Amino acid sequence: MTTLKGEHIYLRALEPEDLEFVHAVENDETIWDISSTQTPFSKFIIKQYIENAHKDIYEVKQLRLVISSYKDVPLGMIDIYDFDFKNSRAGIGILIKDSKTRGKGYGTEALKLLVSYCFAHLGLHQLYCNISEENETSIKLFKSQGFKQVGLKKDWNYVNSSYKNEYLFQLINKQDVH
Repeated sequence: MTTLKGEHIYLRALEPEDLEFVHAVENDETIWDISSTQTPFSKFIIKQYIENAHKDIYEVKQLRLVISSYKDVPLGMIDIYDFDFKNSRAGIGILIKDSKTRGKGYGTEALKLLVSYCFAHLGLHQLYCNISEENETSIKLFKSQGFKQVGLKKDWNYVNSSYKNEYLFQLINKQDVH
């Protein structure tokens, strides 16, 4: 699918070979506050998740794709979550795993590809994301792709013994003909 192929990266489905990568991402405590994770995941649970990742987005209401280099090195993951067919919307989350590969444009390219996929192939009217007030990198990324801040959720997440605010960003599909 050319929609999911960019100049430097492509988005692909989860493969059994991604077990170690996904396990490392899901168990990285430094990012638990952005993923709302509270406990570690076993390899068994991650393996089951990957084995069921083929299920249709209309059934499971989510889709996780690996952000991969053309040398087949997984760089991160990008998710569609809370897929709402009736209201034609979904949430998006993105993570570039290694700090050494952040800031090189992979996240921008991945987000651009996923937005195009959501609007062109899934026919969505809008996308949204939730970003911690302190996550300036993600705020800059989503704004660069046309997402607008539409709300502030005060004291939304409890992180490191204090409450943190979270922004709600939204992107409306201007080409939507519904």
